[in-house]
Order: sequence, then structure tokens, then C-alpha cells
Amino acid sequence: MKIPIAYLTVVLIWSTTPLGIVWSSETVNPMMAVFLRMLLATLIGTLFLVFMRIRLPLHKQAIKLYGYSTIGVFGGMIWGYLASRHISSGLMSLIFGLSPIVSGLLAQKILNEPQFSVQRWFAFSVALMGLGIVSWHNISTGSSELMGIAFVLFAMFFFSLSAVLVKSVQINIHPLATTLGALYVSVPLFFLSWLLLDGQLNIAQWSTRSISAIIYLGVFGSLIGFLAYFFILQKLPATTVALITLITPTTAISLGAMINDEPISQNVIIGAMFVISGLAIYQLDGKDMIKKITRRWA
Repeated sequence: MKIPIAYLTVVLIWSTTPLGIVWSSETVNPMMAVFLRMLLATLIGTLFLVFMRIRLPLHKQAIKLYGYSTIGVFGGMIWGYLASRHISSGLMSLIFGLSPIVSGLLAQKILNEPQFSVQRWFAFSVALMGLGIVSWHNISTGSSELMGIAFVLFAMFFFSLSAVLVKSVQINIHPLATTLGALYVSVPLFFLSWLLLDGQLNIAQWSTRSISAIIYLGVFGSLIGFLAYFFILQKLPATTVALITLITPTTAISLGAMINDEPISQNVIIGAMFVISGLAIYQLDGKDMIKKITRRWA
């Protein structure tokens, strides 16, 4: 798989995933929706693993990698799905846009990366200001969206932590093996979450749109998306991979408005401008990112 193709695949899938999560949770309990999504991805992925005769390592480093990957798959998804009934898909994507900065902060502690420069701290402040603008109306009115924002912040933190921890494991492994290793650990956890938090099968209430969204997310959002994500994460720095979140909020917000009739308030527009500006300042911290990325892809 070529790195640019994998990178573009992740961008496209991540742009549509928030809307898919919202649709899949419309008539299906969020815990059941994410469980079915991951189960489908696991079954299809296992068939490919056997057909392509890809080895699934079970040594110490591999187990560590699967565990670190599970933090992002389970920890990120469980909170993201809980948020889906409280906030729009565009807002979910926008908050996830903060992950490069959070990854940078975590990388200082875990990977011993250099401390933030003054410019990056300024970028962090601008992005947080944007998040504050987006959240202010919900804070002042006590809206349930505030709970959804909190859930997505948890999801984003676990996703960022997982990305940094995965980079700390020195191992040469097929991306499909990494994906399935994380799914094998995550699927039982998703099932237990559904069992404890809901435990009911209301199949008669499931709509065609919700089922279609689950299938799409299972095949593309989980299997192909994770495969491409873990591939580029192995080939590129975590901060370069996190550039994707600079692109996806705009496309996700646009898709939510056009396809799902999600309202775009003035607060969201202004807040999004601050968040994206902060991310741009963060990523352009005295570096020619275009040359850096081109050199990595060459």
C-alpha cells in the first residue's frame, strides 16, 4: 500500500465516520451499534488474515502493541458512541481535531520529545479558545450537548494516548495484524459494555439507515480505516498523521449540514475557525511541513 493512498483513505473515512456513528446510533443502542461494527470488522478481517496467510504475532512486543492499540479502539470508540446522541457529527469531528496537540503533550512524557515552543503553546491556547467558544452556549444553558462534548474529549484523549503509545513500540508487523490484534481484545469489551449498560435487543426498532451505517463503519470505518491508520502510523510521525484532523473537521461539518440537516450555529463557525487556526499554527511551528511530508513519502 502506498503511503499517500493510505493517508487519503484515512482522511475520507474519518470525514464520514462521525456522521456514520450518529446514524448508526439513531435506532440502535450506541453500545450495540459499536459492538456490531467491530464484530463485523473482526470477522471480515480474520478471513483476510487467513486467506492472505498473514501471521499474527503473539510475542511480548506484539501483545504490548495490541494492548496500546486497544486503548484507542475501545477507549476512543466507547466514549465517541456515548456522545453521538448528544452532539452533531460535525462537532464530534471538530473536538477530535485537538488530538495533534494532546498527542504532542503526551509525547513529551512518553517519547521524551522536546517541550512545546512558545508558538505551540500559543497554538494550544487558540485551539482551546475555539473549543470554549463552541461550548459556551451549552455551558450557559445546561444543554445535554455539554455532556456530549465531555464524552468526545474523553474519546479524543484515549485516541491520542493510544497513538503515542503505539509509536513507542519498536516492532515490524503487518498493519492487518495490528488491527485484528486490537479488535480481538476490543470486541469482548464492547460486548460487556452493551451487556452492562443496556443488554436489550430491540431489533424491531432498527432502521435501514442505522443498519447500513453499521455495515459501512464495520467495513470501512473499522477494518479498512484502522488498517490504513496503523499503516501510516508506522511509516510517519504521530504529529504528521495527526495533520488529518486539520482537514476532517471542515468536511465532517459540511457533510453533517448537507446530508443530515445539522444546524451550524455562529458559535460553531467561529469556534471552528479558532480550533483549525490553532492546529495550523501548531503544525507549522517553524517547519516546512510540505517538504517534511514529501520527504517521508518519497
